[in-house]
Amino acid sequence: MALQWMILACVVAAEAAVAVMLTLPAPRAVRKQIVGLTSMLLQPFAGILPFAAFQLLDIYWKNEHRLMCTSEICTADERIRFEKSIFKAQRNVILCVSACLLYW
Repeated sequence: MALQWMILACVVAAEAAVAVMLTLPAPRAVRKQIVGLTSMLLQPFAGILPFAAFQLLDIYWKNEHRLMCTSEICTADERIRFEKSIFKAQRNVILCVSACLLYW
């Protein structure tokens, strides 16, 4: 499970680096090379959009079918595990949304 999030994080980092390179001032010749590199990278990065959408659907499904720990019978360990899973899901949603926004 961690490999898919690592791949998504690497793609987001690459997209962020490309976005920074495009916004920095540069001479015209360097700017043309950066734009050419970006156009070559955008085509393979298009595969990340369905991947991120699938991950978002997976997070949504897991959220809908997650065991809730809201009653008094939950132990401290169960409550901590529940809160950690919520935080990880929120982090992963932010990662998926940023992948889509940076590609756009």
